[in-house]
Amino acid sequence: MPAPLIPVETSPDLPTDADVVVIGGGIIGAFTAYYLAKRGMNVALVEKGRIGAEQSSRNWGWCRQQNRDARELPMATKSLELWSQFAAETGEQTGFTRCGLLYLSNDEKEIDGWARWGEFARSVNVETHMLTAQQAAERGRATGKQWKGGVYAPTDGIADPSRAAPAVARAIMALGSTVHQGCAVRGLETEGGRLSGVVTEKGTIRTRLAVLAAGAWASSFCRQYGIRFPQATIRQTVLRVSPPNQDLPSALHTSQASMTRRFDGSYTLAISGRGRVDPTPQLLSFAPQFLPMFQRRWRNLAVGGFEGARAGHESWKRWRLDEPTPMEKMRILDPTPDAAAVKLTYARAAQLMPAFKESTVTAAWAGYVDSTPDGVPGIGEMASLPGLVLAAGFSGHGFGIGPGAGHLIADIVSGAQPIVDPQPYHPDRFKSSAWGKVADF
Repeated sequence: MPAPLIPVETSPDLPTDADVVVIGGGIIGAFTAYYLAKRGMNVALVEKGRIGAEQSSRNWGWCRQQNRDARELPMATKSLELWSQFAAETGEQTGFTRCGLLYLSNDEKEIDGWARWGEFARSVNVETHMLTAQQAAERGRATGKQWKGGVYAPTDGIADPSRAAPAVARAIMALGSTVHQGCAVRGLETEGGRLSGVVTEKGTIRTRLAVLAAGAWASSFCRQYGIRFPQATIRQTVLRVSPPNQDLPSALHTSQASMTRRFDGSYTLAISGRGRVDPTPQLLSFAPQFLPMFQRRWRNLAVGGFEGARAGHESWKRWRLDEPTPMEKMRILDPTPDAAAVKLTYARAAQLMPAFKESTVTAAWAGYVDSTPDGVPGIGEMASLPGLVLAAGFSGHGFGIGPGAGHLIADIVSGAQPIVDPQPYHPDRFKSSAWGKVADF
């Protein structure tokens, strides 16, 4: 079933031209369009389905610095500032709050890993606190369990995935730019080797700049123009339970289950990293690059079925500009939740937090997490197609760093001083021998 999502009314008429066209109305595309519109640029945000309807409404809602890859940490830190700033500037409610994130464990190896990350974090002025067994038991008293240790990240927080992208879309329109739902982009036009237009099912928008923030669809789109962007999607299941009858932590992670309070008091429950890998021609093509990642995560990943191939987001076909594309046949990726995962997640969560035994499962959904081989997004202009900026492969981290990523992408597009160093994110890194390297922190 679809994840909960606030509807948003968008612009009825497609413009004939724009300074920038942003392809994809998830949190990354929305914040990119917002920061471009703030600079006075005429932006058209184009989405094949509904704003925020794919992974941007299907995630946990965590906005964290804790345990980030070193390359992502500067963007994560900036994003926390920008979440608050967005609310102050627009009056829009995204559900963002710096509630603090709590991690608890009885695994000494895991605790040691958190401690090493904490040493690194303090060297870059990020606040994180290791918890003793006594402190962990106190912070996690609602579990009624003893813990060997944990981490508390007091300045991290959460936002509501059902509200965030729609809120940003409204802010874009308030700035005078346009947002278009139910409008698939079929492809691009070029003149003299440079981008000159974006072709949609409803007409062509003349532009010299476009941002491809297409999530799980990005690699298939790139393939149409001879651009090789290694991407694999992991199908993960999440569930929601009714508000518990006692006060619980707003956000808690353990290896058994993780929980997040939603804006309405209900909770999202999930098992971190658990998912299915649906075999597709695209996955098989990129398999050698993803093998190290799959090997690290083999305990939590299982082989899926043919749902991914049927969905079309990892299509191997060439698309025509005058015919419907796979994106028009599958407006919203809404994979079937893994029934076994739903049952296991609820059982683990109720064991972790006894208050959930009195809650009921009110919804369950699945989503495709678009991943890169090193777990860090690809952001940068494509040398082979000047004017096209790629912004995809956020590997399950995109929601929390959405504001910072959007700001950085807008900087790249507009030629402004980048909010953070863009070089670590450029997709060209996948051409080098270091494509598979994953930072320790």
